[in-house]
Amino acid sequence: MAGATEAAVSAWWPRPLVAAVDSLNRRGGAVAVRLVRYTGKSREAIHPKHLVDAPWHHWYVDYLQAGDVVLDVGCANGAHTLAAAGRARRVFGMDADVTQLGIAVAAARRRGMDNVRLLAWDVTQPFPFPPGTFDAVLFLDVIEHLEPRVAVLREIRRVLKPRGRLLLSAPHRDTSWRRRLRAAGLFAFSDADHKVEYSRDSLLAELAGGGFTPTEPVMPVVYDTPLAGLIDVVGGLALAPYARLVRWKRAAALRHPEESIGFRIVARSRPGAGS
Repeated sequence: MAGATEAAVSAWWPRPLVAAVDSLNRRGGAVAVRLVRYTGKSREAIHPKHLVDAPWHHWYVDYLQAGDVVLDVGCANGAHTLAAAGRARRVFGMDADVTQLGIAVAAARRRGMDNVRLLAWDVTQPFPFPPGTFDAVLFLDVIEHLEPRVAVLREIRRVLKPRGRLLLSAPHRDTSWRRRLRAAGLFAFSDADHKVEYSRDSLLAELAGGGFTPTEPVMPVVYDTPLAGLIDVVGGLALAPYARLVRWKRAAALRHPEESIGFRIVARSRPGAGS
């Protein structure tokens, strides 16, 4: 059956066509980031997804409370750190990329956010915080870039309070487009730096290995379309049509969660899990 499926994929999507679409798709995000700055939409070179009103993009904010102390692991340019800081009492962001941290620092200063602390740190090393420091930890589209991963999850568990929340997102490997790429013999991960991408079951297994269990159903993100790069370029040029296209991607993922580009998970420490 698998062979027949791959043959059908090849018939409808010859390898050169798949390769051409994939190349354009992968370049679109980087082009969009440059266009955002060139067209004056942002002082920093950031993705247009950070500039449109898409509440699901900051889905984790709904799981934060006013008195929370939050850690953003792998915070990059601080977009999620600052969104969390608008709800929580204090937010710490850490990342090894000092250039991206500089963007985060500048954005926090412009907004007058004095409840944000940012530090340069290799997140695969033990965190510089005592046990039970945080009410919530953001781990958003970072785990797939790391090795080792379970050790980092266990470190997150260590610094969380006993009833603390892990708010995690990670990429999905089994959408139709990812399978089409594999059938064409092409690299199928959504980012060249990814060390892993997940099925739902493999992600839950890795979370369990780190001592976590979901407290809610696994949620979809946005639809995995080969036109995503083109949509990103639209965002670099004009935010209004981009926002409409992003809403379409979100609605499509809700209708077809098996085609979501990734997963979103709310989890807590698993009772009885070891350190």
